[in-house]
Amino acid sequence: MDHSPKRFWSLLCVSLKAGKKPLFSKATSAHLCRVDTDIGTIFTMNTAEFRKRGKEMVDYVADYLEGIHKRQVYPDVEPGYLRPLIPDSAPQEPETFEDIIKDIEKIIMPGVTHWHSPYFFAYFPTASSYPAMLADMLSGAIGCIGFSWIASPACTELETVMLDWLGKMINLPEAFLARKAGEGGGVIQGSASEATLVALLAARTKVIRQLQAKSPELTAAAIMDKLVAYASDQSHSSVERAGLIGGVKLKMIPSDDKFSLRGSALQKELDEDKAAGLIPFFVVATLGTTSCCSFDNLLELGPICNKENIWMHIDAAYAGSAFICPEFRHLLNGVEFADSYNFNPHKWLLVNFDCSTMWVKKRADLIGAFKLDPLYLQHHNQESGLITDYRHWQIPLGRRFRSLKMWFVFRMYGVKGLQAYIRKHVKLSHEFESLVQKDPRFEICAEVVLGLVCFRIKGSNELNEALLEKINEAKKIHLVPCHLRDKFVLRFAICSRTVESVHIQHAWQHITELATELLKKEKEQKMNQ
Repeated sequence: MDHSPKRFWSLLCVSLKAGKKPLFSKATSAHLCRVDTDIGTIFTMNTAEFRKRGKEMVDYVADYLEGIHKRQVYPDVEPGYLRPLIPDSAPQEPETFEDIIKDIEKIIMPGVTHWHSPYFFAYFPTASSYPAMLADMLSGAIGCIGFSWIASPACTELETVMLDWLGKMINLPEAFLARKAGEGGGVIQGSASEATLVALLAARTKVIRQLQAKSPELTAAAIMDKLVAYASDQSHSSVERAGLIGGVKLKMIPSDDKFSLRGSALQKELDEDKAAGLIPFFVVATLGTTSCCSFDNLLELGPICNKENIWMHIDAAYAGSAFICPEFRHLLNGVEFADSYNFNPHKWLLVNFDCSTMWVKKRADLIGAFKLDPLYLQHHNQESGLITDYRHWQIPLGRRFRSLKMWFVFRMYGVKGLQAYIRKHVKLSHEFESLVQKDPRFEICAEVVLGLVCFRIKGSNELNEALLEKINEAKKIHLVPCHLRDKFVLRFAICSRTVESVHIQHAWQHITELATELLKKEKEQKMNQ
């Protein structure tokens, strides 16, 4: 039997015309009969059409990624470029898929920064792979909202297992794994920013309850007024934002000459704040800072946090993927002292955005901070002790089936394939470092540990600002800067899945040509003074 929408509406209209009792009002029924003639265009994307258009879209995506190196990496548009190119309101009548595809190239692509171009060296990488894209397609088709186990058991259980898989890949301590009945476990957050905020809020709730248990007369507001969180002056701006949202004081502690937060600096701040009647409760340690990929000293910070009963959260958003390689795992030493740990597979582990993995030693700390259980979200299995309801581990209620991406990528690449990918990027960064070191006009500004090189022309900040401006105006490659102390520095991050040595060589040649022009111009200006 034909169960298509067109057949349904046709039968309904026939029924109405035959004088049978209508299911809707007369006005609605009449309207339904009028649209019957146009129903074929209204419901264009049936299964057959989806098969056809889906194959076309896969071809378009494959062609886009295969030819991305031919596109200008950085868009040549001005703010507000898009609005005049599209109508002021949505169309009343259906439009064709062909017209939409044409508009992608005409309207969308001119304003796209091509993050997966082999000439994109800005920020940090954002992961992309065909297996992850296919998994995302399946996630969209299943379309579950996995806020609880019963809402889609596979969505919850695969996430729990994938976080254990990944935890074992980076050799996390057993306390962070869910296993069959562990106290810890992992969860996928939308970003490292969310993970930091979730950890801070959980730590805040925990310390408030501990203090109120000892002194019931204390109000939450009185305690919060004295709470202090700490991070390095090299930590990401999202840490500062977490403090703002959490309503607590946040102190940025000066890092050492290698841009690392040390235990002695933290202890000094703790002693001063406790003497002033404040309550230290939360420390963010960063592994792989955004500016220069420096590493805070976990082996010094961790014991202090444990001794002072302070929650230590580790933000390894970029660098964490590298810890699947044994030669980089030492950078994570000290994680055993932490209460929570986070990194982004969607940066460097070939799992498309969004997928930010977070582990805690005691899941009860998260659940205790976020659990609300209205009747309509309860289910009979939730008290069994075997059930995870991830809505209690995060700020949003709804959540997508993101673990499918991890499952596809881990199985289709294998650990060895992922390790090879990380090692290739690190090798390319050292290749670029070597090119910089061979040119006496330039200097390396921070130790190159993973896939980021910080460099600059030996000279003024203004000279380096001018160089970056020329680089990005040319739009052959794309870089962004940072400040290291008082120096304006250029960051060269290995990003694309398809980047090769030839792209590194091309980028360096382009940079040196622009530098030569700038230095020549500067010399001429000095001679004319």
